Amino acid sequence: MTDIGLWNIAAGDPDSLAVVEPDGGTVSYAGLAARADQYGRGLQALGLRPGDCVAGMLPNSTEALALFFAAIQTGLYVVPVNWHLAAAEVAYILADSGAAAFVAHERFAAVAAEAAETAGIKENARFAVGEIGDFTPLAALGADSAGAGSTGRPEPRTAGAPMVYTSGTSGRPKGVRRPLTGEDPDRPPLAAGWFFGIFGLKPFDGNVHLCCSPLYHTAVLNFATISLQVGHPVILMDRFDAGELLKLVQEHRVTHSHMVPTQFRRLLALPQETRDRYDVSSWRCAIHSAAPCPPDLKRQMLDWWGPVVTEYYAASEGGGTVITGSQWLARPGSVGLPWPGSQVLILDEQGSDVPAGQPGLVYMRMGTSTFDYYKDEEKTLASRARGMFTVGDIGYLDADGYLFLCDRKSDMIISGGVNIYPAEIEAALSAHPAVDDVAVFGIPHEEWGEEIKAVVQPAPGAEPGPGLTAELLAFTGGRLARFKLPRTIDYVAELPRDPNGKLYKRRLRDPYWAGRSRSI
Repeated sequence: MTDIGLWNIAAGDPDSLAVVEPDGGTVSYAGLAARADQYGRGLQALGLRPGDCVAGMLPNSTEALALFFAAIQTGLYVVPVNWHLAAAEVAYILADSGAAAFVAHERFAAVAAEAAETAGIKENARFAVGEIGDFTPLAALGADSAGAGSTGRPEPRTAGAPMVYTSGTSGRPKGVRRPLTGEDPDRPPLAAGWFFGIFGLKPFDGNVHLCCSPLYHTAVLNFATISLQVGHPVILMDRFDAGELLKLVQEHRVTHSHMVPTQFRRLLALPQETRDRYDVSSWRCAIHSAAPCPPDLKRQMLDWWGPVVTEYYAASEGGGTVITGSQWLARPGSVGLPWPGSQVLILDEQGSDVPAGQPGLVYMRMGTSTFDYYKDEEKTLASRARGMFTVGDIGYLDADGYLFLCDRKSDMIISGGVNIYPAEIEAALSAHPAVDDVAVFGIPHEEWGEEIKAVVQPAPGAEPGPGLTAELLAFTGGRLARFKLPRTIDYVAELPRDPNGKLYKRRLRDPYWAGRSRSI
């Protein structure tokens, strides 16, 4: 049998299917590996060396996957950029990561061009799929860098790594950066096969992965690229569409995917005749995470798809726990037991153990994996205790060691599976002269889980009302991505702060959640 690993599969079974594009086009393992080799050669020809960084602002596509594998085989860090971000936000990530090359799709031309200029990306290191101003066509990257007699593979070859950006309480995103291993990129990390084993997914074995969310998400990128490494073809969706997902599952006999509860809700909203039209019996593991899943919603999915609906809890920094559908039915609301190689402790603020059944900070350990928040030693150290890390979630363990989450990060909003940090929005609103003080938090939303609410204390002389709301939204719209904009703004004479300036945000938020729980 062919060994696992992109390049091993490309050598042993070159014509095997690797990727189905959103438009239905197909790419073989040999084709994907060749494109990754070309981009890798081109990045090296630009002068990038192990430890350097390349950023990509690309929709779900073979180009996005090939750029990932180009970096993974040349010792580079690859930064997937959220293409919903505003230009200033993209520029910050490019500059903070030290990106030495930037690849963008023409769909995001205006934002990409402005961000590249602001971040100071060299003109010869800007590449485009399609046309973006003076960006060089991506097809030219490495196209003329394979000399006579060359194997076409970049040299030297050493394992790189993704560096994903996750926001913190400061509102500024931070790169989660792991040390490079120096391993041979032809050999996928042992964790790749091990991680899929948690979900009962073996290499090859007729498995097919459906990628139905953007590849800039950490988990989505991990599941798609690990799938390719272990011989599972990847079916790409450009954007989520519930009916199209069912069609693709039937057409390609999809066995696994990574999803969020909002997608479950949209699937369940389909007419019954549409749901009945498609054969989804090929599912082996419909994996979900990233946001709280209401129990009624999960029960409906289990009734429809059966016990293949599996949940896990983790973070970009590591993790985690996992719970099968059958286990969840026995312990509704749990996010499961620690997966092999991981450990979960519940600690108080002093780092001492909390008894079973009592809530505290959730700390996790993931084998020997380590990470730093890039350029933020203070945040890195603050997340550590007893050789473990926390992302600030509150939860408890039952007597059998199953984890239950009681609350999200103190103020974080999770809308449609996307983490949104109020401090960043508050900072943008505070810059407007009509805003004296502001608080931002999440309130219930039937489809998205939470939506963004802002409460503003107007500056003296400012008149609260629809006119000011429109003015504030237009003002912040030039500074923040659209998905971060408040859906509604309320006005109060004075926000509830104590004499030391501490904001009692819960006093503002709790009335909206009266009779409802934010716990999972």
